[in-house]
Amino acid sequence: MAAKKDRLLALDGLRLLCALAVSAYHLGLAWSIDGVHPTSSYLPPRVDSVLIYGFLGVEVFFMISGFVICMSGWGRTARAFLASRAGRLYPAFWACVLITTAVMTLFPLTDGIPLPHRLTVADIGINLTMLADPLTVPNVDTVYWTLWYELRFYLLFAVVIQFGLTRARILTLGAAWLAASVVVPTTVPLAQLVMPQYAPYFIAGMTLYLIRRHCPSPAPWMLLAAAWVVSLVRVRERVLSANPGFPVPIWPALIIITAAYATLLVIALGATDRWTWRRLAVGGAVSYPFYLLHPRIGFTMIRYAYDRTGLPVPLLMAATILTLLGAAWSVHRLVERPLGPPLRCLIATGTLRGPSTAPTPAPQLTLAGESPTGRATI
Repeated sequence: MAAKKDRLLALDGLRLLCALAVSAYHLGLAWSIDGVHPTSSYLPPRVDSVLIYGFLGVEVFFMISGFVICMSGWGRTARAFLASRAGRLYPAFWACVLITTAVMTLFPLTDGIPLPHRLTVADIGINLTMLADPLTVPNVDTVYWTLWYELRFYLLFAVVIQFGLTRARILTLGAAWLAASVVVPTTVPLAQLVMPQYAPYFIAGMTLYLIRRHCPSPAPWMLLAAAWVVSLVRVRERVLSANPGFPVPIWPALIIITAAYATLLVIALGATDRWTWRRLAVGGAVSYPFYLLHPRIGFTMIRYAYDRTGLPVPLLMAATILTLLGAAWSVHRLVERPLGPPLRCLIATGTLRGPSTAPTPAPQLTLAGESPTGRATI
């Protein structure tokens, strides 16, 4: 069966929802444990007990990434694939690293969640490569740890592309990777490649794209079911490792992850193909820079505003999120869109000249960063 159309506005909406969930978790929990203002005075404990599950937005991000990376790599060379990844990730990332560094320098915090130490120019330079984690350099912002997982997934997928993407090879990769994620301990060097904690989400996303692209058959459904089971184990471990200072039941996390699987399956089967609300594409476009900007800048904004105005924290959180969404749109419009195409062209062809340097039209896409040709560059 021919692949269904790859214009999926629903994925854009889901990405934005995940980014908002993660931001609510980070900003709410940071206020809870900042050591200065007791949450019980400003955010009811029942609110914190709900916001805590926003961390699962990362798991869903990884599922979406598996889906879209599998789709965007089909029919491309490994070099073109890596070029599309670099063009999508790096321009916005560079801008957000510099913006966050500037804000934390101009508005330092001496308590709560300040920068891990006085970052040097060399530290910031290493951060700009996205390799701070493997080089054991502190991240400018805490959320950057997820990008190291994404980079490893891209490199692994590029190897498969080099041999040629086929349904059988994706299934083989998924099955072998899932098995390895179960048996490889997290303490051995091989775990850096296997990524046991998050592998099932990438695998689930790839498998869901196979279900979308090809006639459903037992093999991908079995792999998807296996990934779901392993995901439930991993998310249970994540909840048990959380220590926010109040009890965190496991069952809501299991329901949320199951609902994420079900939602992406509905999208993969084409139930949302007729969605035409283009504003979802804008939401998908800003979700990445918003995710990069929100933790330290958002907490700083809330702290400074609260200390000077005393306004309710929930109101300040909402205003901060809206402000950061606007900043994220500016990064997308003024940095990502102008710099992404020439960077992709430079890596793919060795020159800045080429079709990819043409101005990018306003978002009318279903996947954040998808090119006008329909190739997703999430």
